[in-house]
Amino acid sequence: MARDMEMMIRDWVEAENSQDADEFASFYTDDCVWEDVSLGLVNRGRKQVKAYFKSMFAAFPDLKFDVQSVFATGDWGVCEWVMTGSQTGRFPGVPATGGKRFSVRGVSVIQLRNGKISRNSDYWNMATLLQQVGLMADVST
Repeated sequence: MARDMEMMIRDWVEAENSQDADEFASFYTDDCVWEDVSLGLVNRGRKQVKAYFKSMFAAFPDLKFDVQSVFATGDWGVCEWVMTGSQTGRFPGVPATGGKRFSVRGVSVIQLRNGKISRNSDYWNMATLLQQVGLMADVST
């Protein structure tokens, strides 16, 4: 079962990387909850997830997720990833940056119900993205 979930998670990331919002949304239950903790956003239901990702794919036309590790047990899975891309359009909380590149580590915590994602919470560091695209000073120097 865990191996099947690990494969499903990898397929889910491939669907996201294809930037096909319909295919990506097909991994979710009709009543799912998807949240981006860094942005403070919550989408409820497959339709909202699909609409959100359509806007995200438009703002980040070369967005990619590179899987670093996957862990699954029972109905729960965790996917550690590196998100890369460039932002050409406006996105909630982040004005367009003229295509400046970024690379940010993050993790998705996923719960399944009947083989589909019923809950997905993404955690990543917004400050890292903002620093890399020039919207926030790098305080580490």
